[in-house]
Amino acid sequence: MIFKSPYPDIEIPDTPVASFILEHASRFAAQPALIDGRTGRTLTYDQLVTAVDRTAAGLATRGFRKGDVLAIHCPNAPEYAVAFLAVAKLGGIATMASPLFNKTELATQLKDSGAAYLLTDSEHLDTALAAAQTVNLSEVLLLDESDDARGATSFPALQNHKDKAPSVAINPRSDIVALPYSSGTTGWPKGVMLTHYNLVAMLRQMETAAVLHQGDRVICVVPCYHVYGFHIVLNLALRTGATVVTLPRFDLEEFLGALQDYEINIVPVVPPIVLALSRTPLLDRFDLSKLKTLHCGAAPLSVEVASAACERLGVRISYGYGMTELSPLSHLTYPSGDGEKPGSAGYCLPNTTCKIVGVETRIELGPGEEGEVCVRGPQVMKGYLNQPEATADLIDDEGWLHTGDIGYADEDGALFIVDRLKELIKYKGRQVAPAELEAVLLSHPAIADAAVIPSPDEFAGEVPIAFVVLKEDASAATIIDFVSERVAPYKKIRRVEFVDHIPKSPAGKILRRVLAQRVREKIRSSEEGTKRD
Repeated sequence: MIFKSPYPDIEIPDTPVASFILEHASRFAAQPALIDGRTGRTLTYDQLVTAVDRTAAGLATRGFRKGDVLAIHCPNAPEYAVAFLAVAKLGGIATMASPLFNKTELATQLKDSGAAYLLTDSEHLDTALAAAQTVNLSEVLLLDESDDARGATSFPALQNHKDKAPSVAINPRSDIVALPYSSGTTGWPKGVMLTHYNLVAMLRQMETAAVLHQGDRVICVVPCYHVYGFHIVLNLALRTGATVVTLPRFDLEEFLGALQDYEINIVPVVPPIVLALSRTPLLDRFDLSKLKTLHCGAAPLSVEVASAACERLGVRISYGYGMTELSPLSHLTYPSGDGEKPGSAGYCLPNTTCKIVGVETRIELGPGEEGEVCVRGPQVMKGYLNQPEATADLIDDEGWLHTGDIGYADEDGALFIVDRLKELIKYKGRQVAPAELEAVLLSHPAIADAAVIPSPDEFAGEVPIAFVVLKEDASAATIIDFVSERVAPYKKIRRVEFVDHIPKSPAGKILRRVLAQRVREKIRSSEEGTKRD
């Protein structure tokens, strides 16, 4: 059975995404568009348009051309939106890299994406310059002013150009504008090619769902290197005429202070933030009376935690379901029916269809039957960069994207996710690829074989744990430290279990479900032991 949206299909214009986002900016000219949550520094919509135009002109004078790639490697800030929109206006491509990356991780993405320009900030300049030395970059741009720029070009200086940016012909259906990285359902992180049309489609779909309204005040603490942050929060808010307050990272007390001081009413979050809000004693110190809605995505959230947070804050919560390859959503909870479908990931967005197929049989299933969730719509990515086989594995000949998630849809089309086939680990909403960690583990001289899987964690959602086969003595602590030195903090191995062998299929594929079952049984035994005590 094919499940459809409760909303009718909508028109999606063939328009470059920067023009679409700023289409109504003149109507909001004097209204704050972007506010730095720490300093209060503000860009009005009129100033935003000017900043984008001048930044585009500045990049063009420094050799940036259509099809060039600029990597954004910095925390959330108003300039994140300026940089993305300027690149998009020039027909370029923005690839977003985590500011937590070490030099090897950053260099890997720079090389794979073909980035010619790199935007970073003073805090991460050392890492950026070290990574830049290993690839053929044209220029490093520095987000903030610094007395120790070490050859990096000041990003604010780009806006000193009075000339207009060159006019560039853009084909929205085929030209790529964003290149976030995702592990998809398996393997190493891959460049996800999102076109102007993909991103415009997502904005139109979200507009129809009336997620935001002109004058809303939104906080952006979810990372902008994720499509959730830069597109569903920043770009959607700027298209709508809302005000976005950015924070570079999540600190609970600072976050609550920003909600109060900037009178935030819409709060996009990930499950660990919802959990913190449901429990923190700090809540009573802040006036959060302006809050209306939490929007939660990026990872599963339990009904109990959601209910506790909503009760404490006096708000409603909505959910989005999808993946980076879906720009990033296919489903959303709508105001009608929210209270009737606890635990649901929502309904198809407009112009989007969904089907559930048998994991082994691939036969289409009916309401209430569990299988793999497949999605089709205008938000489905163009493909993985330079990886046609991985693209074909994910998107079939009929255009159905196979999500790797196990779920079912009820008679009304509401989607429920119950399990996951894909290997991806979600640590506090951030993607962690097991294959990447396994490669690091196998570079340790004492390790003969290794497998990494997610383990449930109350605060993080999931954490990576490693099953390791040794060829010589090594302690768990030594192995954990070895990995920690080579990956971003959120990718760290949290636990090591030593085993005699790693279960694999006849084709040599790691049987992660066998290992996951072992973890679940251990957790169950521990819980039963606690109850007996």
